[in-house]
Amino acid sequence: MINRIDQELGFSQTALNLRAYRQELLASNIANADTPHYKARDIDFKTALAGALGNAQSGALGLSQTAPGHLPAAGTNRFGAELQYRGEQQASVDGNTVNMDVERAAFAENAIQMEAMLTFVNGRFKTLANALSP
Repeated sequence: MINRIDQELGFSQTALNLRAYRQELLASNIANADTPHYKARDIDFKTALAGALGNAQSGALGLSQTAPGHLPAAGTNRFGAELQYRGEQQASVDGNTVNMDVERAAFAENAIQMEAMLTFVNGRFKTLANALSP
């Protein structure tokens, strides 16, 4: 029974973790809006989710240690999410590519999608609780 519940909520857990990671990236972009030569970063949520769930369609190749003396892959991203750099939309003298309007909109959209996912998970827990109550 517990394994079935874990399987049912595994997708939601992975999706929420990816949403939280994307929120960290977007918050980092906003925090570094005035940092010279900072490049805005983001992930493609759909591709990252497919990679995190183990689909081969993600296109990302992982590094592996082929001998015990090899160093582990440093700097790999969480969930196999490939960091992408946002293109410059408005030229800036200091080389910073953060556009605050784009970042705020992406941050708000991601927060809303995260809240919707949490509402959905909460509903599933309520359904499970009702099914288990006498």
